Amino acid sequence: MACAGLSQRPAALLWGWLLLGCSWGPGPPGVGAAPRFSAAYVLDDAGGLGRRFDGIGAVSGGGATSRLLVNYQEPYRSQILDYLFKPNFGAALHILKVEIGGDGQSTDGTEPSHMHYEDDENYFRGYEWWLMKEAKKRNPQIKLIGLPWTFPAWIGKGENWPYDHPDVTVYYIVSWILGAKQYHDLDIDYIGIWNERAFNSKYIKLLRYTLDKHGLQQVRIIASDRLWEPISFVLLLDSELHGVVDVIGAHYPGTKTVLNAILTGKKLWSSEDYSTFNDEVGAGCWARILNQNYVNGKMTSTIAWNLVASYYEELPYGRCGLMTAQEPWSGHYKVEAPIWITAHTTQFTQPGWSYLQVDGHLKGGGSFVALTDGLGNLTIIIETMSHNHSRCIRPLLLPFSVSPQRATFYLKGSFYMVKTLQVWHSRLGFESAHTTLFQQLHPVKVWKGSFSLDLNVDEVYTLTTLKTGQKHIYPDPPPSQPFPSNYKDDFNIRNPPFSEAPNFADQTGVFEYFINTSDPGDHVFTLRQVVVQRPITWSSDADQTISIIGNFQWENFTVTCDIYMEQPRDGGVFVAGRVDNGGIYVRSTKGVFFWVFADGTYRVTGDLGGEEILMKGDSGVRAHAWHTLTLNIQGTSASGLLNGYPLWENVTITEPSNGWAAIGTRSFEFAQFDNFHVEAS
Repeated sequence: MACAGLSQRPAALLWGWLLLGCSWGPGPPGVGAAPRFSAAYVLDDAGGLGRRFDGIGAVSGGGATSRLLVNYQEPYRSQILDYLFKPNFGAALHILKVEIGGDGQSTDGTEPSHMHYEDDENYFRGYEWWLMKEAKKRNPQIKLIGLPWTFPAWIGKGENWPYDHPDVTVYYIVSWILGAKQYHDLDIDYIGIWNERAFNSKYIKLLRYTLDKHGLQQVRIIASDRLWEPISFVLLLDSELHGVVDVIGAHYPGTKTVLNAILTGKKLWSSEDYSTFNDEVGAGCWARILNQNYVNGKMTSTIAWNLVASYYEELPYGRCGLMTAQEPWSGHYKVEAPIWITAHTTQFTQPGWSYLQVDGHLKGGGSFVALTDGLGNLTIIIETMSHNHSRCIRPLLLPFSVSPQRATFYLKGSFYMVKTLQVWHSRLGFESAHTTLFQQLHPVKVWKGSFSLDLNVDEVYTLTTLKTGQKHIYPDPPPSQPFPSNYKDDFNIRNPPFSEAPNFADQTGVFEYFINTSDPGDHVFTLRQVVVQRPITWSSDADQTISIIGNFQWENFTVTCDIYMEQPRDGGVFVAGRVDNGGIYVRSTKGVFFWVFADGTYRVTGDLGGEEILMKGDSGVRAHAWHTLTLNIQGTSASGLLNGYPLWENVTITEPSNGWAAIGTRSFEFAQFDNFHVEAS
């Protein structure tokens, strides 16, 4: 039974209100279910403050996770961006962390590098530049972080390692930071080392020296975006390294830290966390760790992977974003519960506020944090997430219990004179409970420096002196629709806003818009695969390049594409259907692959690696000429056409039974594609 505050009830209803079992403490009664436990908590700044709050953020990239977002048409694209970044609107994020594209697979796809080759610089590839500018447009105070997952091959000089030549790697990273400013007027605030991989002390020191040499003293260094150790231990031993690392960033810390990290005196961040399906359990995970990362681990920033689930859902970790936007062809998107859980913190705090020194554990389970701007404002965030409704994808969550409870807060120090607190509430509904998200309730009156709340399980409360919070809702976007069953792209955009063609999701290699000036014929504007050496990998990139597109549920369809091999020896390209895998599992991808090679042969295989040969023969195709490949799959049979004429037919297909369409190359090699067409029946 939820009980409203006494001041909100007519006097005539008081006796009935008491009969319902509502109670109150040494102040106005609170809201929520009838409690089982009662406990008091003191919020006092007289003895000093806790750690400085650095903000809540999310990662774009780290696997091409924003890939489909750029293809949305207005007004839906701007609406999505408003929900993510606009202050006092939706999530109102304080931090945006982006992948520094390195041409390699980084979870759900590849992101293009600003330097594919040593003598190549282009600061308009990819969509991260655009996204950072859109975030800044909405919130000029948002902090920007860059972090590499992979690196172009030339940095390693033949080795799958970026530290053997630290000067080269530093040059590459600093060029990205300088390019952000020169070409996009973006100031990068923090830079990382290498996502979830080993760090190198010499490299970090050289990075700091080079940043300073280029007038980039304001750019702070985060290390090592992996675990608390060994970076914390090394910082305690190496005073020079200690002087150049500003933040220790750990991934998926489970709300815990280690003694060595605390002893360094550095800022402690959960620099990647969450990674959980964005249903209500995911929202519960996010609510719990946003509080408990500080309560248990003294972490002053938590950054979600990922910002927005804007990639094909059947790729790894589908819908692990704060919201979902994976249908640019329809305009449909969904503002998921984690957006409003984020708002409970971000709309009522700012980087630069400070945590109060308080234990933060609720006696009946759950947690709270309290923060102040030092100017009299106070924000309290409370969560009572139960175990089964707040499990994150990692790490394993040990058992705990949460019960309905009454919490009484005593405000002391500069907060004693607070008379009223605004109240925002979310209840995550499980079983028969109803979900309410980021709902503004009647203010709580503070009586003689105290107030009480009745807290139920799986709730979030924000109590704050700020009156600026808002829950904005745009009209519903268009309804969800599957990928068009008849889709064409001739790549003839004269001034493309992005380097990638709409809806193609590169899984190995990078496919970019290209202007063909060498005897193009009818193929002036094409899509070109441009990575010619295996990058320094973060995951197991395939030996072949591949870009997927379409509806994963497609069974019977025809793929047609014009192809042009640029590599005269050992060159090869393919079109494919029923492609069943991608992301970090791309090496094990199966499907129906129709290959032609520069030596004049063709092959049909059941896998990307080419091990499962279904048919082969002569095609007469050579490099440096345009040809048209057509793959038709119907039921358990497939056939292929070359330049409109049958080349092979009646190949039996047993599995997979469905999947995407795709294009790609035999190896890391230049090749072009034009007039792509897929039609499903």
